[in-house]
Amino acid sequence: MHDELRGTLSMNLSIFGATGKTGQLLVRQSLDEGNVVVVYARNPSKLDLKSGNLSVIQGELTDKDKIKNAVHEAGAVLSVLGPKGRTKGTPVTSGMKNIIAAMKELGVRRLVATSTISAKDPNDRAEFRARFLVGLVKLVMRPAYDDIVGTAAVIRESNLDWTILRLSLLNDNQKSGKVRAGFLGRGEVGTWISRSEAADFMLKQTRDKRFFGQAPAISN
Repeated sequence: MHDELRGTLSMNLSIFGATGKTGQLLVRQSLDEGNVVVVYARNPSKLDLKSGNLSVIQGELTDKDKIKNAVHEAGAVLSVLGPKGRTKGTPVTSGMKNIIAAMKELGVRRLVATSTISAKDPNDRAEFRARFLVGLVKLVMRPAYDDIVGTAAVIRESNLDWTILRLSLLNDNQKSGKVRAGFLGRGEVGTWISRSEAADFMLKQTRDKRFFGQAPAISN
């Protein structure tokens, strides 16, 4: 019965940013649930997973045709993309534009993406902790900050069925089964979340409409 139910609920998922720690957990959890997964990656060798339900397309975020191949027939697109170190320009923002264009052309509506609290939300209130963390990122990694903010803006303007999950700090703790979702300065969320929990919560959003068109922060 369990296998029957899992098969009924399976989806075709396209995942970008799958070779990082959180991305690999997301792919593994997606496969464990019986989903068919297409991973788009610059360096597929970093993804140490094999499954009959997993296919990998190697490409850059500038490869529009390859991105379309990755998004084709997807029930949902998930992005764990983020700027790496001292990047130049806004490559993730540009890449997200290409992903969104492919989704619109192919009629794929659901987009779930991770971001950070550097991307503000109108529902946030002033909070010292958030102001300090974001200020530090702006000071030390300004190009990364600009890319994070730019990517979130592109998603908001897409008119897709989007959800942005904003993270503060990640750890490698095991899943606790408890995730808080809300907005800053309201006492609704904390600072830390495990990568495993973030991946699990992200995967749940492929079928949950609660946060359509919203960008909640999440924590344990």
